[in-house]
Formats: sequence, structure tokens, C-alpha cells
Amino acid sequence: MAENQEQEENEQNISGESESTESQKKILEEINNKYVRLYAEFENYKKFTARNKEEQLKYANESLLKDLLTVVDHLELALQHSYDNKTLNSLSEGVELTLKELKTVLEKYGLVSIDALGKPFDPLIHHAITQVESIETNENTVVNELRKGYKYKDRVIRATLVGVAKKPSLPADVGSDGSKDQAVATEKNNTKHC
Repeated sequence: MAENQEQEENEQNISGESESTESQKKILEEINNKYVRLYAEFENYKKFTARNKEEQLKYANESLLKDLLTVVDHLELALQHSYDNKTLNSLSEGVELTLKELKTVLEKYGLVSIDALGKPFDPLIHHAITQVESIETNENTVVNELRKGYKYKDRVIRATLVGVAKKPSLPADVGSDGSKDQAVATEKNNTKHC
């Protein structure tokens, strides 16, 4: 009998140990799942911060370049006005060389001018200031460039100020089919008879 009682106690201990082992396995599995999720979140955070840092470094000089564009504008204006006066030829050559060097340095750091003349109007890179009636040019084509626009890497930091072509408007006395209004024609006929 003592053996039976001892055997029953051993079986209860074994079943108790297997239950505690199963509960420990469940706890261990939960901890492992939490760890895997936390690790994945941390890896995503590292990638996110690396992208942010790269973006900040990529565009770190943008405000400096925007400020330098005013200097470029003034040099270009000085050149335009100096061509009108022949005595200032050497000054205009000096300003032209300075402007060329400045543009080379700006291009080295990723600043490029936006070509606009003759291109279709694009509101993402152009800012229309005027509309110019034109028969020769297609509608919504840039015909005047009033101020250069610039891109820094793949971002527009200043849109080009442009004049855009539009179809000429018809005179008030011409109908949509190109013929004179009937009222104007009748009026002229009435004046002839009088």
C-alpha cells in the first residue's frame, strides 16, 4: 500500500511538472513573440531614421542656394544693361565671367536652371505672369521667360516666371465663323441707301 501511495504521488508530481512545463513553454513562446515584434519594430525605426537623415543631408544647402539666386539675378541684370553701353565692355566681360563661375559652382552642388522657352507650360515648374496672343505658337507654350527658375536635385526651389501663348481673340464685330455680324452688315447696308 505504501508503494501504491508513493506511486500515486510520483504520478501527481509528474503530471504537475508536465503542466508547469507546458505553462513555461507558453510563457517562453509569448516572450519570444514579443521579442520578435520588438526587434522588427526597431529595425523599421532604424530604416526610417536613416531615410530621414539621408533626406536632410540631401537638401541641407537648399536655403543657401535660394539666397544665392538673388545674386545670380542681379548679375544677369547687370549684364543685360551693360550690353547697351559700349564703354562698359570690360565690366560686362568681368561680370559675365563671374556669373559663369558662380553658375558652375551652383551646378556642382546640384542646382540647375529650368529651360522654359518654347516648352509647354507646366504649372509644377513654371509660374505664368502674362499671356501673349500668338498665331505662330501653340496655345499654352512658353514664349517669354521673365525670370529663370531653378531645381535643386529633383526639387523645384524657384519656378520660372513666364509668359504663355494664347490664341488671339477675335474682334467684336467678327462672328465665330469669321464672318461679320449680321447686325453690322445690315447697318452698313442701311447707311449706303441713305
